[in-house]
Amino acid sequence: MSSTTVSLSLAAGLLTLAGCAMLPSSQELDAQAQAVVKAAFRDQGIAKADRINQDLGQMACSSDRAVAPEQAKRIEAEALATIRLPAAGQYLGDWREGEKLAQSGRGMTWTDASAAPKDNGGNCYNCHQISKEEISFGTIGPSLYNYGKLRGIKDPADPASTPIVQYTWGKLWNSKAYAACSNMPRFGHFKLLDEEQIRHIMALLLDPKSPVNQ
Repeated sequence: MSSTTVSLSLAAGLLTLAGCAMLPSSQELDAQAQAVVKAAFRDQGIAKADRINQDLGQMACSSDRAVAPEQAKRIEAEALATIRLPAAGQYLGDWREGEKLAQSGRGMTWTDASAAPKDNGGNCYNCHQISKEEISFGTIGPSLYNYGKLRGIKDPADPASTPIVQYTWGKLWNSKAYAACSNMPRFGHFKLLDEEQIRHIMALLLDPKSPVNQ
């Protein structure tokens, strides 16, 4: 190998090292990415740009690194503390109204006139099978067909049913209480649905007379 070739190889190596040394750090890249995302959103109608602000669970679960067990426990504990049980201990409403909510995907877009929960749907079929009558449904979440029946709920008011009833309420209110990186909407925590609407969906899932449990 000639001295010229060696010199060129050394020069190329030094340039490569210099280039590597000049690369931005992961923190700088994260900051740049956040700036790009922030610049891409704006307030429009009821949809505000603050929706891109992440809480602990969202930041951890959208990271390129797996959530550490201790961090997952913290996320779940903080979410569990936000769950508000229904007034007067009334967990179930009307499953017929729950079915309407499950069918409706309306709400929280910039074209909606109001962000009030009463104007929102639950959009449950987008992610779950719920009844045999519905032939089109999402599969992001597990099937909820026979949800109450499979869990032995013959009378939701029976004290023996309390653990499942309260778990189901909590899952609808703030799903991250039971799975740190749950994809399920946090209906109660973010005021996507009000207590009455959640009671109706509870009835759809747990009332033995609901088509879900037939």
